Amino acid sequence: MDSIVVSCDRDLNKISRDIYGHFSEHLGRCIYGGFWVGKDSDIPNINGYRKDVVEAFKEIAIPNLRWPGGCFADEYHWRDGIGPYEKRKRMINTHWGGVVEDNSFGTHEFLGLCELLGCKPYINGNVGSGTVQEMSEWVEYMTFGGESPMSKLRQENGRKEPWKVDMFGVGNESWGCGGNMKAEHYANLYRQYQTYVRQYGADKIFKIACGPNSSDWNWTEVLMREAAPLMDGLSLHHYTIEPSWENKHTATNFDEKGWYLALSNASFMETLVRRHDEIMSKYDPDKRIALVVDEWGMWHAVEPGTNPGFLYQQSTIRDALVAGITLNIFNNHSDRVRVANIAQAVNVLQSPVLTEGNKLIKTPTWYVFHMYKAHMDANLLACRVATNQIGPDDARIDAVTSSASHKDGTYTVTLTNAELSGNKDVSVRLAGLSGKISGAKASLLSSDQMNSCNTFEAADKICEKELSVRLVADDEVVLTLPAMSVVTVSLTIK
Repeated sequence: MDSIVVSCDRDLNKISRDIYGHFSEHLGRCIYGGFWVGKDSDIPNINGYRKDVVEAFKEIAIPNLRWPGGCFADEYHWRDGIGPYEKRKRMINTHWGGVVEDNSFGTHEFLGLCELLGCKPYINGNVGSGTVQEMSEWVEYMTFGGESPMSKLRQENGRKEPWKVDMFGVGNESWGCGGNMKAEHYANLYRQYQTYVRQYGADKIFKIACGPNSSDWNWTEVLMREAAPLMDGLSLHHYTIEPSWENKHTATNFDEKGWYLALSNASFMETLVRRHDEIMSKYDPDKRIALVVDEWGMWHAVEPGTNPGFLYQQSTIRDALVAGITLNIFNNHSDRVRVANIAQAVNVLQSPVLTEGNKLIKTPTWYVFHMYKAHMDANLLACRVATNQIGPDDARIDAVTSSASHKDGTYTVTLTNAELSGNKDVSVRLAGLSGKISGAKASLLSSDQMNSCNTFEAADKICEKELSVRLVADDEVVLTLPAMSVVTVSLTIK
């Protein structure tokens, strides 16, 4: 029997709710047809925002939303997306699909969406093709409440009061699509540009520097050495792409080896977080600066027959395991990882939500976020997992992963079981508990096939269900994890 031992006698740190953030880019059908359909659409909407999508994200208590990119951020000029719709500049989205971008979704629409969702805005500024003046004026336009040309322009466009912009990213992937820069060059640009992301009034903007691509340790070293005092967060991007990517495997077209290769790649996030944290701690031992994993998730070949530039893919139970494993890693390292954004929110890459016409489906990934939301702002507890290793020699992974927290008298333990066949009996013990377990319940996400998914014809094929849990001692429960499953255990104490 596998065992999970949770140390209840010492809180470690609070798990920031912002770990459970999402990402919306002007890419494919994420914005248009996803969040935004326009006020004249036949699809039910709230002032142009697609109603069913808004409701789906409110149900998982979305904490923050990143926009406008991604690669699109470094070719986005904010003035193109303000003012009367008929006067907004039309352009070709050369990064993603070669389609017309009419800029009908801009600053006002994005910040209005965040207000509707009740989440924090995370805006990415343009360093790659933009100027310091452009970034400075955008921040002023959004956040300055006094008299100035930018605040006057905002009021002319229908918004009197300034918005609160919680997070601002100074450039995106500056090592790649954001400018192909060297670390030293970007570090100097960051120092310059962030100076003009000014703090107006009492609301502090959390400034995020462009961090490394996956295991580029040198980028982290240089940025921390050259600019640490001037940043609040350093980003990290890591996509789970199985080595068979060159063979164009889709989200649903993979074999058993593909299962383990993908989960092994997702598990590499543990190494990434640990190593980047070690480098950051040389310059920031108190961990003031957050590691911001603002792009993560599965990247498959697109679904057959769709625009290759739209990055539209399905989501199976394998994707759910990737989400569960990754979020467990973030929780367990939440002293450093305090913001994260899965890529992306709707119809792009590992989306929690897919839409087609007036239909919507919640993917297995959505259910993982729903099952894990009790961790938001909860107190992290140390969690020791005794399990076996599984998979082929080049993709060995832990069969079971876990993280644990407590809040408002409830202890939450989330688990993943990566076994392709066979159940796992697991003991969960709350060591050092002051009191007794008085109530226990569990929810389950699983599938009888590794490549099945929810479709618009069968939207609830994979969904959250109840799972039996047995109380075997005052501080211990036992449950059986089905193969290919994500499980949340909720324990109340008296």
